[in-house]
Amino acid sequence: MIPITTFAGKTVALFGLGGSGLATAKALNTGGAHVVCFDDSETRVADATSVGLVTQDLKTLDWSGVSALVLAPGVPLTHPVPHWTVELARDAGVEVIGDVELFCRERRKLCPEAPLIAITGTNGKSTTTALVTHLLKELGLDVQMGGNIGTPVLELEPPRPGRHYVVECSSYQIDLAPTLDPTVGIHMNLSPDHLDRHGTLENYGAIKERLVAGAKVAIVGVDDRLSSAIADRLELARKPVCRIAGERELSDGIYAHHGRLIEAHDGAQTEVALLAGIDSLRGDHNGQNAAAAFACLRALEVPGDKIAAAMTSFPGLHHRMEVVAHQGRTLFINDSKATNADAAARALSSFDRIYWIAGGRAKSGGISSLDEYFPKIAKTFLIGEAAEDFAKTLEGRVPFAISGTLAQAVQDAAAEAAEDGAEEIAILLSPACASFDQYANFELRGAAFVDAVRALPGAGNTQEVA
Repeated sequence: MIPITTFAGKTVALFGLGGSGLATAKALNTGGAHVVCFDDSETRVADATSVGLVTQDLKTLDWSGVSALVLAPGVPLTHPVPHWTVELARDAGVEVIGDVELFCRERRKLCPEAPLIAITGTNGKSTTTALVTHLLKELGLDVQMGGNIGTPVLELEPPRPGRHYVVECSSYQIDLAPTLDPTVGIHMNLSPDHLDRHGTLENYGAIKERLVAGAKVAIVGVDDRLSSAIADRLELARKPVCRIAGERELSDGIYAHHGRLIEAHDGAQTEVALLAGIDSLRGDHNGQNAAAAFACLRALEVPGDKIAAAMTSFPGLHHRMEVVAHQGRTLFINDSKATNADAAARALSSFDRIYWIAGGRAKSGGISSLDEYFPKIAKTFLIGEAAEDFAKTLEGRVPFAISGTLAQAVQDAAAEAAEDGAEEIAILLSPACASFDQYANFELRGAAFVDAVRALPGAGNTQEVA
């Protein structure tokens, strides 16, 4: 835990007592703040009270003596309307911040030289966070990884010289971190997502841009137009910026091309790493992830040959294009973390003969944007709430079956793939949907996929990889 001493002796209101909220309350409390906590859930309030935290309905709080409102990331700050606690705080002139902001202030107070790598993007941020962490650990460095990827940032170990922090930041967290100042800031890409919370794509992009705008060194993916514009604005503002790409060549920056990682300066190109043969970094999207990680470590002055060597042992991110088993020529791919079409596109682009399992609770746009990958798909097996709508998109273009459940889809896909004579076959769970219609989260959906693979007839001849 990182005790938050920057609010010692002050009163802090906190709303949202889920995992990160509870961790934040404890960190503030341990650091000497007077924390008054609340949540819409009576159970969560009771749990907080049981561990010694002060709880009170914030509607009855005297806000005149409050120094800050700390909001959990999942609580609306602006859209569709500000949460009632936000309105109360603003009426009283009280700042509204989150756990990442608290971490930044404590780091600046205790050990500003401790490197902070902050990573965001609509897609790829989790894989890049895991890859940067892996590389730093392989090089024998002291590394703490957290934020949106799993461990709440305030549950990490306290800052000290030489300790590196690799923090995945969602747009929600950035929105609540006005002084976010990473040593290296990485923005991967931008596509429509979370617009219910940010109103417009422009607002969403502006929030993402703040992470790299506050960094000492900015690394920006330029495979999409909006992110390329972010890099241009940073350059015009004379900010140090390194462009990265997985789908295009660059005259300056780091990019992936045909399984190689290329570093370019003024048009001169040098191969710096070989990605071909690293299953966990397969596909153009992982080329961008690798380019981001390589650029990050170069910004930290790590020699390129050491970075390249450490990449070869990267195991990949759980539930993200994860090869969980193979049976003969057939790979079973768990890409449960692909909760929107843009994320699913990254997996679909990485294989040539696909039996695709898709569906769940659809996001705006459905799967119509994936039509360029339809020729790769031998058949689609649809599950969950989105099945009927997805079927309409696929009608006459891709063979499909409505399997309904994930277990049935795995059985159906395996049976048909067994008759396919292709050199390599991928049975790919890449839902392009949220999991909430059938599973509490994508992790449970991915685990259910693995269980279904294990339950297949002839599973004794199936080699599990993970």
